[in-house]
Amino acid sequence: MPHPIGPVLAADESFTHQVTETFANVGTSDPAWTEKVCAMAMARDGSLQLGFGLGKYTNRNVMDGYAALSRGAEQLTVRASRELATAPGGTFAGPIHYEVVEPLRKVRFRLERNEHQPLAFDWLFEAVLPPSAEERTHLRNDFRVSAELVRYHQIGVCSGWLELDGARREITPETWISTRDHSWGVRYDVGTPPTDTKPRPAIPPGFGFQMIWCPLLAERKDGSHYGIFLHYTWIRGPGFAQKMVTAKIEHPDGREEPIVDLAPELRFDPRNRRLRGGRLVCTMQDGSERPLEIEVLGETGVQLGAGLYFGLDGHYHGEWRGAAHVEGERIQDCSTPDTARRLHQIRDTTVRVHDPVGGGIALGNCQPIVSGPWPELGLGDEGWL
Repeated sequence: MPHPIGPVLAADESFTHQVTETFANVGTSDPAWTEKVCAMAMARDGSLQLGFGLGKYTNRNVMDGYAALSRGAEQLTVRASRELATAPGGTFAGPIHYEVVEPLRKVRFRLERNEHQPLAFDWLFEAVLPPSAEERTHLRNDFRVSAELVRYHQIGVCSGWLELDGARREITPETWISTRDHSWGVRYDVGTPPTDTKPRPAIPPGFGFQMIWCPLLAERKDGSHYGIFLHYTWIRGPGFAQKMVTAKIEHPDGREEPIVDLAPELRFDPRNRRLRGGRLVCTMQDGSERPLEIEVLGETGVQLGAGLYFGLDGHYHGEWRGAAHVEGERIQDCSTPDTARRLHQIRDTTVRVHDPVGGGIALGNCQPIVSGPWPELGLGDEGWL
């Protein structure tokens, strides 16, 4: 056969094909093609947080993932990688499992008991709000499109259990919330950085970069719910400033109110650049202002660097680690300056947000980065992310 097709999978029974291939293959040969899910569940008091990620790298023959728990500054992480071809339709890697129970409504995240860390969990995400699509990511590095992907997120509650050091704790919708996202396309930071191509441009000295990505579940006194999604990137330097805002208020009936600008007034710890709280002034589409007060619920927050975001100790998402590989570590204090730089800045920070205009108090996941000089925040020109 001069042009063989991929193996026929169970997904090929559906009427959802978009290219002349089976679902075993994708419509590009780019080794950075990735389909990825990421989720967090947090106790409403901020005392505990679970993290989960699973990625499929079809053109690398790899599926990998992480499962983690944060309790204050402490974090336990299990990472796993496997050869994709051994089970191309399976959404698992080692003890890490992902299951769609009811599309767009219920999704299950599971870490089996394992020999690498005294951690296991089984949580069922249940949607409170419909999924919400985000802006397409399109990045170009000279003549190559280095990232082209789409993503949706969803906000809800969860139920199940977690086990830490042999002690079991129940997870209930009354005491925990959960958020998740799903993305696919050509992704950045996949595999070991190439050594025979021009390096990707870094943020130059003297330029500051800020970002947050933050889905929140808000509840009013009458028990009604709505969502808040906050996302901005801001680059500032001598004679240059650029801000991108894709934010909105999300309603249970699917209606969305765009936030066209965000003015951040945030505080960060200068030792490790962790978010300490602050204020965001939102400008709505009609020009009205909607101030939000952000309260960080202690030190709890899963460090995504331990899940290989931006790499960890020379290893990266999608890297071939053999037919089956599982590893993990327990870090007692992720907040020390040296450990913070090893794990990078981005983490699933547990936050409470006060929204007086909408009448709700929101809980959720804030992923912040602040790099370079921000003298008004007490931050010098350190370029680490």
